[in-house]
Amino acid sequence: MKQGANIAIGGLIVAALAAGGGYWMGNRGAVGGHSEVHAATPAADGGKKERKVLYYRNPMGLPDTSPVPKKDPMGMDYIPVYEGEEDLEPASANQIKISTEKVQKLGVRTEAASVKAIDKVVRASGRIEPDERRIYTISPKFEGYVERLHVNVTGQSVGKGQALFEVYSPELVSAQREYAIAAQGVQSLKAAGSDAQTGMNQLADSSLLRLKNWDISEEQIKALAKAGEAKRTMTFRSPVAGIVTEKKAVQGMRFMPGEMLYQVADLSSVWVLADVFEQDIGLVKPGAKTKVSINAYPDKVFDGDITYVYPTLKSETRTAQVRIELQNPGLLLKPGMFAQVELGVPAKSNAVTVPVSAVIDSGTRRIVLVQAKEGRFEPREVKLGARSDNYVEVLDGVKDGEQVVVAANFLIDAESNLKAAVGSFGHAAHGGGKPAQEEQATKSPAAGAGHKAEGTVDSVDAKAGMVSINHGPVESLKWPGMTMEFKVANEALLKDLKPGAAVAFEFVERQPGEWVITSIKPGMGGMHDAASHDANAHAGH
Repeated sequence: MKQGANIAIGGLIVAALAAGGGYWMGNRGAVGGHSEVHAATPAADGGKKERKVLYYRNPMGLPDTSPVPKKDPMGMDYIPVYEGEEDLEPASANQIKISTEKVQKLGVRTEAASVKAIDKVVRASGRIEPDERRIYTISPKFEGYVERLHVNVTGQSVGKGQALFEVYSPELVSAQREYAIAAQGVQSLKAAGSDAQTGMNQLADSSLLRLKNWDISEEQIKALAKAGEAKRTMTFRSPVAGIVTEKKAVQGMRFMPGEMLYQVADLSSVWVLADVFEQDIGLVKPGAKTKVSINAYPDKVFDGDITYVYPTLKSETRTAQVRIELQNPGLLLKPGMFAQVELGVPAKSNAVTVPVSAVIDSGTRRIVLVQAKEGRFEPREVKLGARSDNYVEVLDGVKDGEQVVVAANFLIDAESNLKAAVGSFGHAAHGGGKPAQEEQATKSPAAGAGHKAEGTVDSVDAKAGMVSINHGPVESLKWPGMTMEFKVANEALLKDLKPGAAVAFEFVERQPGEWVITSIKPGMGGMHDAASHDANAHAGH
């Protein structure tokens, strides 16, 4: 009996140990399974790494960010921007987004705007002309005949006092005889009374004055008085050393008083008459130094001074003439030669400058593309000042140190479809379609661009010109459906507008955060229809 009790007790102990071992094994398996679950979880999450939030941006596209989650005045949540996505954020209203790969393909090159002095060079074309003050015309003041020519070729060089031609004139012979007779009478009446001497002296003086008025030289008059005889011909001489630029005298011809027979020009000094454009006239002053280049002498530069700026403007060419005096040793400069004139104008002061190639000039406005950051460019309308060969002064629109596009800016203009990016600059759309990713990146709305939506009128404040609309999603702005207040462009848009009415409307952003309705008309069912339409559209996909 005792032995059977011991056996029973032993069996109970074995059963207890088995139960305890099973419980321990079961718990071990359970604990092990639990560990495996936790070990697998990080592995599963390891493939989907948790992203770091950099900041939260305004859902309406306003330049406002927050380091913590918040809501805007209309109750919309700020949108998180994760690490690595900051470059994918939409550009501001006036920025152009171009992928880095495309920037390299286009060959875009930038240069920093810098402060420097611009020495402007005014260039003008001109021509060599004789100095008008050194042109002499030989024209007898009496009637006669050309008896003999001593200079018979146009362009011949003559010296001062050199004989040009001889003339015969009955009037001249008669005047010489009168003077000779009067001179002899003065000598004869020296012993006579004072009245007779006075009368004869007056006659001699009048005859002498007549000869002088006819440009008879002093030497010829003295020879006439000494010989006491009138000569049949009279010789005309050159009044200056120069070149015969015109000869009308022909041997044996008859001429009338005042008729030009010869023209002699002194070309030791010449003029350059240059045509300066209207925009540069204000920079040209008398006394300024110039450099003149002549096509015939490419290795020579002639220095001259501006002596006169003509007071009139040629309406056909919008140019004004400027006179430059040049010394002409060796008579290298010949009238009629073409000349290039350069006038250096020193800079007034230092100013912000950009390369000339950075400016896109449409004829009505001038635009410079400023690099906001890598792959982003902002078109800016600029006001330009003085211009040199390579640089142009920017009076307004660009600051010192900003990077401006100096190469491929026209390609960026065509690539980015400036109709949406520039907006208020009024550019027409350029180029065609873009890759989907780039189009999404450059799809930010421009200021002044129109947007469409449908919704239901919530309330109308005619006095303030405001209307509250519960509208559906706005695809162009990536807005969800919500209720917000709009201004109206004019009071007429609020006519017959009542709460609960379904409307379809167009609106623009007049300034940051100010949305203005420009057109409103009855809709097909307001926000609910729009929402159901979007739901059906997604269901179709």
